Amino acid sequence: MQQKKVFLCWLCLPLLAVGCMVGPDFQRPPARVPAEWAGANGARAQPLAQTEQELAQWWTLFNDPLLTTLVERAMRANLELGKAEARIRQARAARGVAAGGLGPNVDGSGSYRRSRSPVAPDGVVSDLYQFGFDAGWELDFFGGARRSLEAADADLEAAVEGRRDVLVTLTAEVASNYINLRALQQRLALAQQNLTTQEHSGALTRQRQQGGLVGGLERAAAEGQVATAASQIAPLEAAVRQTSYSLSLLMGQEPTALLAELTPVAGMPALPPPGPPAGLPSDLLRRRPDIRQAEARIHGSTARIGVATADLFPRFTLVGSVGTQSSDFGKTFNWDNRVWSFGPSVSWRLFDTGRSQAAIALQQALREEDLLSYQQTVLIALQEAENAMIAAVKEEEHGQALGRAVVANRLALALATTVYSAGQTDFLAVLDAQRSLYAAEDALVQSNRAQATDMVALFKALGGGWSEAEQKQE
Repeated sequence: MQQKKVFLCWLCLPLLAVGCMVGPDFQRPPARVPAEWAGANGARAQPLAQTEQELAQWWTLFNDPLLTTLVERAMRANLELGKAEARIRQARAARGVAAGGLGPNVDGSGSYRRSRSPVAPDGVVSDLYQFGFDAGWELDFFGGARRSLEAADADLEAAVEGRRDVLVTLTAEVASNYINLRALQQRLALAQQNLTTQEHSGALTRQRQQGGLVGGLERAAAEGQVATAASQIAPLEAAVRQTSYSLSLLMGQEPTALLAELTPVAGMPALPPPGPPAGLPSDLLRRRPDIRQAEARIHGSTARIGVATADLFPRFTLVGSVGTQSSDFGKTFNWDNRVWSFGPSVSWRLFDTGRSQAAIALQQALREEDLLSYQQTVLIALQEAENAMIAAVKEEEHGQALGRAVVANRLALALATTVYSAGQTDFLAVLDAQRSLYAAEDALVQSNRAQATDMVALFKALGGGWSEAEQKQE
């Protein structure tokens, strides 16, 4: 009866130890963020994204079907995203390893031994057959195994947030490269149109020189304009190809895979108005995957302090075995030949020259580093959002001024051509007006591109590109 009581007491020990875990508990790190956006003062009243769904699929606000298709294809085939999903599977498997440390281990064994002893009568040769099971269960009295599982859970969460961060970067890169491609195509078309105009002007100047109407200076200036216009085409053609190659890489394809699809020249995606972002700066703590990942890393390093602290305390283990043994194989599994044993064991490292304390100090320093990284990530997120916001607003003003410059330069070219045709000015005024108009038109295209990429940067800074409802977490 007394043996049964002792047995039951040992079985209850794990239940008594559940609430005991050494080491600090995780506390959400503090973060100082402003009450509202500074750049929102100069923005329109309409928020940039009305709903979480719009922010999760912000590229659809550009109303460009091909852009939407490219983003969706990149989400399915991008190699960097595939690596992030593999890291999730690694973290999930590591969590399974950590969870296994909470339960008992059971090993099966079997052996056969044939022996002869010189002290036995007549040198008798004997056989011994053994079969059985050995079990061990380390009782997690001080929470080392549970802290290890807690750290593994945090690592898994960090891996999930890492995949979301890749999504945020990937969608922004696809959109930025696509916008840059369309802008380069427009600039190339302008450059080719400018070359045609300059060649026409050069031919006209040569004819007028042959007729004695203009001198060599005007002809040399016209030919110089032709050469300058021609020199601008090759770099733009190279940039168009290279940007197309970059998009192919984001799709997980060979460089030339998208050439046929992207070669037709199309207009720039429609720009959503650069209004203030929906929500407050504090929403970045919830929205940005890199901030959420940094927080999960703090959780993991905090839990590992408990894992290291548990090594200071004794380890209690329940061990037992059951099996059979016999010298006759045919009687090995008879009930009378059973053997068993059961009992607790304790081990306690009494001296390790400070190794355990050093391990605790190491984990504390790692947690401190993770906390500083978290604070830095928050500040960078705020800076990126404010930078993108003010850039989008001011670039819109820049673009409006360039639009007025294009209108004025077109009028100036028309007037210069009229005056020149009337013989009231030399051809250099026409060349100067052509040069100014091309520069203004090219600058306007680049401003439109900058406005679009600033909007993409703002969506990225806000953590757009993923949603809590997404189910694909490999």
